[in-house]
Amino acid sequence: MSRRLRKAVFPVAGLGTRFLPATKASPKEMLPIVDKPLIQYAAEEAVEAGFEELIFVTGRAKRAIPDHFDKAYELEAELEKAGKDALLEIVRNILPSNVSCIYIRQSEPLGLGHAVLCARPAVNDEDFAVILADDLIDGGGRGCLRQMVDIHARFGSGVIAVQNVPPEDTDKYGIVEVRPHADRVSGITSIVEKPRPEVAPSTLAVVGRYILPAAIMPILAETPRGKGGEIQLTDGIAHLLGLEKVLAYEFEGRRYDCGSKQGYLEATVDYALKHPELAEDFSTWLSVRASRLGDPSA
Repeated sequence: MSRRLRKAVFPVAGLGTRFLPATKASPKEMLPIVDKPLIQYAAEEAVEAGFEELIFVTGRAKRAIPDHFDKAYELEAELEKAGKDALLEIVRNILPSNVSCIYIRQSEPLGLGHAVLCARPAVNDEDFAVILADDLIDGGGRGCLRQMVDIHARFGSGVIAVQNVPPEDTDKYGIVEVRPHADRVSGITSIVEKPRPEVAPSTLAVVGRYILPAAIMPILAETPRGKGGEIQLTDGIAHLLGLEKVLAYEFEGRRYDCGSKQGYLEATVDYALKHPELAEDFSTWLSVRASRLGDPSA
């Protein structure tokens, strides 16, 4: 029987160069989707799945992330003085009181595998989750990580979220080779980082959600640097497959690649269309705007 999962790791030390100059002084994880930053959506997904310790692996210029989850005494005092009780409630309840945050510095950018390894002192010998905040996943009421926790509890194995991608896009992702196991669940037989379409073992691409056993940590500690001089999490998982079973799970929901400008804009529009304060007015505006596409006077 698998142990209850408590710890989630958020690698947030990346530079976010695709969004420069917006990310020159502010982390890409703090980019807002309507009125919440990407990192808050990721944290809320972890909390909904039952995780109680959020471990952020940060880097330089990432001070805004711990500030976001910290208590803001001056802001709260101003909101309280102004009688803005609804906003005060939002600010005070970004995370539930039973959830704690840990911040660990990744001193140099040596890849996702290294970022996960940096969390080893906080993870100890427990199974844990890894969440990449720029993969925003709308689970339609049941978060992707919640779905994965249920799979982990059912089978007692590591779980990696995957989705089918066009064959020509396999060189943008880690790709898994699998054998059927259960509904939406497959056993991973191999995993390769960004293979060319002609040699890719499948079109099942790894997305930014993992549940991994503690055994991955000593493996990552011995994993040599690969492409770009980085320690690849994919390489560590490939080694892990020789020791124990790891499952691929085709999650329910829609993933937005908010590490790209196109995916970020799609997420912003879709989340605005279901926002309780904005949906009706924004939908009307969007319909009018769409009807004027191609009009040079628009």
